[in-house]
Amino acid sequence: MVEIDIRPVWRFRAKGEREFDFLLLKLLEALEETGKLTVAAQRAEVSYRHAWNVIEKWAAILGAPLVQMQRGRGTRLSPLGAKLLWAGKRVQARLTPQLDSLASEFASALNEALDQGGPALRVQASHDFAVAALRELGPKAGVTLDVQYRGSFDALGSLARGECELAGFHIVDGPFGQRMAERYAQWLKPRAHRLISIATRTQGLIVANGNPKAIRSVADLARKGVRLINRQKGSGTRALTEYLLSEAQIDRNRVNGYQNEEFTHAAVAALIAGGQADAGFGVEAAAAQFRLGFVPLATERYFLVCRQEHLARPEVETLLAVLRGPAFRSVIQSLAGYTAPCAGEVTAVADAVKMAEQTVSL
Repeated sequence: MVEIDIRPVWRFRAKGEREFDFLLLKLLEALEETGKLTVAAQRAEVSYRHAWNVIEKWAAILGAPLVQMQRGRGTRLSPLGAKLLWAGKRVQARLTPQLDSLASEFASALNEALDQGGPALRVQASHDFAVAALRELGPKAGVTLDVQYRGSFDALGSLARGECELAGFHIVDGPFGQRMAERYAQWLKPRAHRLISIATRTQGLIVANGNPKAIRSVADLARKGVRLINRQKGSGTRALTEYLLSEAQIDRNRVNGYQNEEFTHAAVAALIAGGQADAGFGVEAAAAQFRLGFVPLATERYFLVCRQEHLARPEVETLLAVLRGPAFRSVIQSLAGYTAPCAGEVTAVADAVKMAEQTVSL
């Protein structure tokens, strides 16, 4: 079976042209977390000497140090090193979901043409860290997921048109859950569809580390000097944003940056980490990825939905086994704000809606 990994290429033009070594980003990220080059080298699976040579090489190319070594305090990133690491995370946050989608589509087409491997399950889903993990774990268990990231409403529409076998969406706990269910009802058919539980996650406001603007609620988004980065229209997170602003009686026109959109939780977090925005709605795991502050506002359940008859397909049965297995459980435990007590559980559409209605939001 052919697997494809599409990655961006960085070319630096300074005293000649050089292709960027992404090993440097692994080293800088580990140094930021631990302050120890020995540990950074171990995580990157290279020798201490090789790790130091890579850092020194790129410091010479860029013309400034990337790290600062202090006696008794370990190794810290220099301002240039910190900015380079942020740029790498920003590119990854914005491009990875799109590149993963392209890679899945390309690999699926090649394997079909070569008659290799089992049939891929076509998945269109709202961007989620648990779904990304499932895409990585699937092939090891013998099931290939052709994942295309879409907003929740777009994903369900694709399922209704027969463009995928599984659609991923999320529904918030509390009163808004019923309203979202009503909007989803045009695609979710109680007799025809079944829901597969993936995870429960915490949504809220991602803010700068230390929350310097003292943002505590959606009402603070209308304050002077606060800049929002929004999610795209058609996403479930955008719908939650609109609901919370309406409940707080906040005019969207008073929110600076409301018209600025990103397509993933991580991309929102990356902009806030870089100082381009002060707040944005997203999951807690995205805030943790960039070491940012987080103000929890709601819990929600993430589901995959499929037609009932598809549950008997071998590849769907394998997917359910992955969701119920220890590897997926381990990934969920590593994600801030995520739990998966019912991962792999198959439920009726009506039961999931009732669960949301009866659960109090944060």
